[in-house]
Amino acid sequence: MTTHDPAFGVYIHWPFCLSKCPYCDFNSHVRHGGIDEARFVRAFEAEIAATAARTPGRTVSTIFFGGGTPSLMQPATVATILDAVGKHWTVAPDVEVTLEANPTSVEATRFRGFRAAGVNRVSLGVQALDDASLKELGRLHTAQEALDAVAIARAAFERYSFDLIYARPRQTPAAWRAELARALDEAAEHLSLYQLTIEHDTPFAALHAAGKLVTPDDDHARALYDMTHEVTAAHGLPAYEISNHARPGAECRHNLVYWRYQEYAGIGPGAHGRIVIDGKRHATSTEKRPESWLMRVEAGGHGLVEDETLLRGEQADEFLLMGLRLAEGIDPQRYAALAGHSLDEARIAMLGGEGLVEAIDGRLRVTRAGFPLLDAVVADLAA
Repeated sequence: MTTHDPAFGVYIHWPFCLSKCPYCDFNSHVRHGGIDEARFVRAFEAEIAATAARTPGRTVSTIFFGGGTPSLMQPATVATILDAVGKHWTVAPDVEVTLEANPTSVEATRFRGFRAAGVNRVSLGVQALDDASLKELGRLHTAQEALDAVAIARAAFERYSFDLIYARPRQTPAAWRAELARALDEAAEHLSLYQLTIEHDTPFAALHAAGKLVTPDDDHARALYDMTHEVTAAHGLPAYEISNHARPGAECRHNLVYWRYQEYAGIGPGAHGRIVIDGKRHATSTEKRPESWLMRVEAGGHGLVEDETLLRGEQADEFLLMGLRLAEGIDPQRYAALAGHSLDEARIAMLGGEGLVEAIDGRLRVTRAGFPLLDAVVADLAA
């Protein structure tokens, strides 16, 4: 694998959901009064045009519709946005086009429409395979609905993935092993498996602080994590990133753009980007509030609220933080080129002696034992 091929991704953020999940801190919004989809589509087209004007000559290798809940869009909306991307950039013949979807029966009926629009990979937010957990997580689908949606995705798309959340309240290792085995029976090539984390300013954070939501302690969570990696690897879907598992060659190419520190444009409310302009890497972000973003785009052609040129040290730190999430690790020479200095060999040796990192074939990577301590490892190397 290489970390320096000229991949270019486009991220499209659709910020609307039917309801807000109690664990979620993403930029997602509920609008009971309806959404003027046609007006938002015009704004997406305008922001794509403005962003492409700043990044001419790129070939788009991946497109990702995230959210929010992009599967609430009409397939015609997705088609119009994809047409806009193709109008303003060159699109690779083998482009990966992923759309995140909730596995409700209503949204699953749109899958064939999304496929006809140009989506060739779907990522389903299943989150759990038992109804009690789904209710506790604030999900609007049942386990059976989720499995039905996976079956529809399997028929409609060449590639599909789904997410599960583990280390949930009262979850035992035996229960998680059984749930994971069931998930692996349904998965073709890719699974995203996230430990439940308590994010600030969410309903779960308030419940957790009040002692009404008890999550597994560190030892219990670590046991669940270790089991997850053992079971998925044995099934042929090893971890290629801390929380993502795939058959070799079936990794999510769009997410690899992030983790390999390549270029990507962020389109839509609250979208982030990393684009290179005149040899300088820019960190961009747009207005988070959907209606405010809409008015900004209609007034000025884009919704940018941040456009910062990153210093060499900032780029090197981001490269380290993103790249060490991957099982393939990083090329230390690319770090040195970004930072203007090499990583500290003494620190690498110390962390290696503790079994947290290893150097193989000229690459530096975090070991499986080191992954649960990744933030500390990165901080140590970046110091």
